[in-house]
Amino acid sequence: MNLFPVYPLFDVNIVRGKGCHVWDDKDQEYLDLYGGHAVISIGHAHAHYIKKVSEQVAQLGFYSNSVINKLQEELAFRLGRACGYADYQLFLINSGAEANENALKLASFKTGRTRVLAAQKAFHGRTSLAVEATDNPKIIAPVNQNGHVTYLPLNDLPAWEAELRKGDVAAVIIECIQGVGGIRMARETFAQGLAKACKQYGTVLICDEIQCGYGRTGRFFAHQWLGIRPDLITCAKGIANGLPMGAVLISPDFEAINGQLGTTFGGNHLACAAALAVLDVIEDERLIENAATVGDYLLKQLKAVPQLHDVRGRGLMIGFDVARPAADLRRRLIFDDHIFTGGAGANTVRLLPPLCLSKAEADRFLTAITQEVCPSVPPTGLKQKK
Repeated sequence: MNLFPVYPLFDVNIVRGKGCHVWDDKDQEYLDLYGGHAVISIGHAHAHYIKKVSEQVAQLGFYSNSVINKLQEELAFRLGRACGYADYQLFLINSGAEANENALKLASFKTGRTRVLAAQKAFHGRTSLAVEATDNPKIIAPVNQNGHVTYLPLNDLPAWEAELRKGDVAAVIIECIQGVGGIRMARETFAQGLAKACKQYGTVLICDEIQCGYGRTGRFFAHQWLGIRPDLITCAKGIANGLPMGAVLISPDFEAINGQLGTTFGGNHLACAAALAVLDVIEDERLIENAATVGDYLLKQLKAVPQLHDVRGRGLMIGFDVARPAADLRRRLIFDDHIFTGGAGANTVRLLPPLCLSKAEADRFLTAITQEVCPSVPPTGLKQKK
């Protein structure tokens, strides 16, 4: 049996990691500025994480959600305190797509409505309604084309208000910084106007924080830069540093109905132990503050690099455009400079490193990218590439 081809693959076999670095099976080291699609939040193979996960799997890896799981209760308390939503409730699942799927279901249960508004270039997952809310016709199967979702331009508040005014919209779902969409950022005036309109017309506001959340932007959630308080918040990726976990944070306005939502693997003992270890490290090592500091430095330095266009982002969620195919540049960065980056469209490079990235590691990338895009211009203040 062969693997079903899902992604185009770089010819690299990564076998181990440490911090912001990974190694292949030939013992070649690479700087990881992509974190496995923003999943690695506290760094690869963190000692505290290894200890907590190992202890838990040796004791109990999984049991049914039909019994009490104190680790879930501890995680709910710790996460609420860390992110500022202690009065919300937590529903644990396995992935970002599941988080968005369940958030959209909750919105429809609450309002009795079926329409959803999503942003153009949005990416919310590959399950039934999550993929319908994703603005990519190539990955939406005919069975998912049910006409529930209207896509609107990000930051065009009048367009969103006009749809909300119809009074039949169950949910607005939005990434305050679009990841797959190219690091496109919601403006403060747009976000606040949208939140006000949702409240006025009885529509549930969902903030998809799967990629832009969990400290990545220098605050716990990206929407906290914009001064809004959503009804539902979805999380995944960095929540457990590589073990599958997703979550929905649910405002007190939602009534819990037995059996309305459910999951087999969600919130299992092993995943909860991993998520608690992630919170330990984020807090103890001040990784959100580090993301803000190193991210600001990296953004400033990238804006000074000739041939990089529209450098944008917050914290350690950064995008920029180049005049050539980004895939070619990313390939050169991997095989010539031994640095992993991400893409987001034909000409956009996307950076989503672990939150422990240092200035020295950022400088290594700045040297490499400067030499790749304008080799005749030495990177000011940085060491020359050997």
